[in-house]
Amino acid sequence: MEMTPIGTFFGDAVYKYDAPRQGRLFAGHPGRIVLNSGCNYEMALRDLEGFERVWVIFQFHENAGWRPTTRPPVPPKGKDRVGTFASRSPYRPNPIGLSCVRLLKIDSLTLFVDEADLLNGTPVLDIKPYIPMADAFPQAKAGWVDLQVGEIWNVEGTETFLNANRWIADNSDFDLMSFAQVQLSRGGFDKDVFDGSRRRLALDENAKTGELAYRTFRIDFCYDEIQKSVTLLNVRSGYSKEDLDENAPDKYGDKKLHREFLSKFSPNTRSL
Repeated sequence: MEMTPIGTFFGDAVYKYDAPRQGRLFAGHPGRIVLNSGCNYEMALRDLEGFERVWVIFQFHENAGWRPTTRPPVPPKGKDRVGTFASRSPYRPNPIGLSCVRLLKIDSLTLFVDEADLLNGTPVLDIKPYIPMADAFPQAKAGWVDLQVGEIWNVEGTETFLNANRWIADNSDFDLMSFAQVQLSRGGFDKDVFDGSRRRLALDENAKTGELAYRTFRIDFCYDEIQKSVTLLNVRSGYSKEDLDENAPDKYGDKKLHREFLSKFSPNTRSL
C-alpha cells in the first residue's frame, strides 16, 4: 500500500522534545497545514469551515522502526511499560499518527490550526472532521490511563524570566514558557515532576532549585514541594564564551541569537 501526503504541517515544535504529550497542552501555539496544489484539494475542503475541530492523520516522519512496548510519561501504578497498541507511542509498526486539532480558519489551501502535537515539517496524510455525536465518548473506560494519579504542579515565571522569554519568542520560534509548563507540570506514581530520565534536567535538592535545558538555552527554576509550585527564575545561554566566538562552528545556526540575547540581558553563569 502506498500513501502520498496531501500536505505539510508547519508549527513551533522543531525537535521531538518540543512536541507536547497531548495537543491540548499546546494551546496558544497556532500552526498551519498547507495542502499540495494542483490536486483539486480546494474542492475537497469545501464545507469544512464550520467544524471547530478536525482529525489530522499524519506520518511520524522522524522515527525509524517500532517497539512492542513503550514507557509512557506517566505510567500506571506498578508498571514501567505498556504495550504499544495500548499507547500513543510514535514508534509503531506503521508510523501513522492521529491528532484532533482545533480549526481556526481556512484560507485557500492553508488550514490554520491550534492544539497540534505535530512536529514542524510533518507530512499530512488525510483530514477528517471531528463530529462530537460520533467521536466523543466521555464515559468510555480508558484502561491503564484511568489508573494514572499524576500530580499537577503550578508553573509560573518571574518578571526576569518572562522578559527574557518574550525577547526570545519575538526573535525566534522558541517559547521557553510553554516548554517548561509542559515539562514541569505533571508527574505520577514513581515518576515525579522532576524525573530526569526523559529530560535534560538537573536538581539541587538541598537548595530546591533546578535547571531545565531547552535546546541551547537553560532555564533556572526553584520549587516548593508543599505548594507543588515551580517558579521559573531566568534564562541563560548554554554556550560558553569560547563557543560564541565568531570563528566557532555553528551547528544549530542559533549563535547569532545567543550573542544578541547576551548583549541585551546580563549573563547569569549559575549552573548546577
